[in-house]
Amino acid sequence: MEIPYTVSARRDTGLWNAKVGIWLFLASEVMLFGGLFSAYIFLRLDAAPGDWPHGLLNVPVGTMNTAILIASSVTVVLAWAALKMRDLTKYRIYMAITILCGVIFLAVKLAYEWPQKFEHFGAFIKEDALEKYEPYLGNKHLLEEGLPPRKEITGHLHNKEALKDPNVKEYEIALDPVYADPTNRKMDRPHFWPMPATDKIATIEKSDVKYATMFLPKHSSYFASYFTITGLHGAHVLGGVLVFCYMMLPASTRIYRHNPEHLANRVEVAGLFWHFVDLVWIFVFPLFYLL
Repeated sequence: MEIPYTVSARRDTGLWNAKVGIWLFLASEVMLFGGLFSAYIFLRLDAAPGDWPHGLLNVPVGTMNTAILIASSVTVVLAWAALKMRDLTKYRIYMAITILCGVIFLAVKLAYEWPQKFEHFGAFIKEDALEKYEPYLGNKHLLEEGLPPRKEITGHLHNKEALKDPNVKEYEIALDPVYADPTNRKMDRPHFWPMPATDKIATIEKSDVKYATMFLPKHSSYFASYFTITGLHGAHVLGGVLVFCYMMLPASTRIYRHNPEHLANRVEVAGLFWHFVDLVWIFVFPLFYLL
């Protein structure tokens, strides 16, 4: 028995089975990411002054990735439109561009952004030792400016053996610019363009450190949220790319030869998922990179 409305739409609703299914699936995805975004917001609201980091992500790279995803949403619509106009060649071109955009997004995230975090180091200073490291923190200046204090010193760790060797009593950190010149008013706010670590080395005694690690998920609630949400989003991007790759295979070409509308419907459904993935990133970008 043939299942009805797999290609043609119902007259009363104008929908076919797969389109109803994808909207139900996307509703569950909204609840998934909505829960994660809500958790992030409440964690941030509950954080004590100075405990929530700012300016640790590469804003230009995040902006570029945003533009790439938006462009891919346009090209997937153009691919669908090409099928509607029965132009298989243009469909393949636009679909290939969509796949390329997805691959670039993932490559930037996994091969550039994340590894940078794994090489960056942060040491949270104990409350009773903050005064000792005032030359790096500049909290008196921040108090005068009405800004939250700094409780963490970040940069690139020179003696990485200090993370595991209990006999090493100090961390040697090539300071990020904000800690190399903490009273400079230009350092009071995050910068759009990332600034490299300075040549100024700070020696932090382990006994003065409450917690120290690379920028891994265990570093803080901020990075736990960052890696969870961007990792889950990246998995969705990968899933979309794989579906689009399937739609470029000879099997999809045979479907087109048999019934072009069937393939157009598949692309439309996959495109709805892709637009959702794009929309999620539109929330991720300002929450993590800008605010």
